[in-house]
Amino acid sequence: MQNERGQGVSHATDSSVPGKIQEKAPAKLEHELPDSVHDTGSNKQTGKVSHAVGDSKVPQALQEALPEKVERAVPNAIHDTGSKK
Repeated sequence: MQNERGQGVSHATDSSVPGKIQEKAPAKLEHELPDSVHDTGSNKQTGKVSHAVGDSKVPQALQEALPEKVERAVPNAIHDTGSKK
């Protein structure tokens, strides 16, 4: 049963996080994780999306967690955002 902080149930459709931890974590925390690690479908609302338009050597979870400014600062040879330097 879910409490007022969203604890007691998982809000994910797919996750690498163990079930018991999902149930104990507040909903707010679950939604703050990148969807590639714990998919709650919230990345679009939270802005945690990858800005890559081409190939990237950066792990997907890291792409989603980094601020856009940092993503765009990485050379396109490593993480192609289409940004011109």
